Amino acid sequence: MSVRIFDADVPDKRRRRSDGVRSRGAILGEAARLATVEGIEGLSIGRLADAVGMSKSGVYAHFGSKEELQLATVEAAESLFARQVIVPAADAPTALGRLRLLVGRYLDYLEAETFPGGCFFASALCEMDMQPGLVRDRLVALHEDWRARLEGAVRDAQLEGAIDPAEDAAQLTFELEAVLLLANVQYVVARAAEPIERTRRAVDHRLAPTVMAARE
Repeated sequence: MSVRIFDADVPDKRRRRSDGVRSRGAILGEAARLATVEGIEGLSIGRLADAVGMSKSGVYAHFGSKEELQLATVEAAESLFARQVIVPAADAPTALGRLRLLVGRYLDYLEAETFPGGCFFASALCEMDMQPGLVRDRLVALHEDWRARLEGAVRDAQLEGAIDPAEDAAQLTFELEAVLLLANVQYVVARAAEPIERTRRAVDHRLAPTVMAARE
């Protein structure tokens, strides 16, 4: 009899666990959106409770501290960025194609207004730059991972003969990052397609000579 009672309780326990996961996901989705508008330091249990229509105790059950909430928000934003930008680019058959996809998907991520305040990481890293701690450390690590992905694609393209081997890979990566960051700022201000399209052209203009040189 006790076994049957336990078995009957299992679906209910799984359902409660599933509901908890969905609640946590909804909270973190709202937290990431708010962070790009009000700042990641502006996140609090009370502010999120109001935003998602939950009690403070309901939100607190998922996150024991403000720092834990901030770190979880960063991880949620990272997961979304990976799905929209990193993973699609990984399927490119060539390194140059991967580089172009990383850039192109980043611009799509901006234009889709994934977050109302633009790129989550651009705004959060600027905000937390002078605030040492686990949140800043995680943001810095994620930025370095992004930069390394871009530079890795450039270097792989050089090895494949698609980009001039004489090109300074670190400098090219810096220039690509710079134009992407400007696209983020200008798109947030203008809410128009022009900055995105100008950025696509700027990237093409920067890559064209080094791609041409590799073919000669």
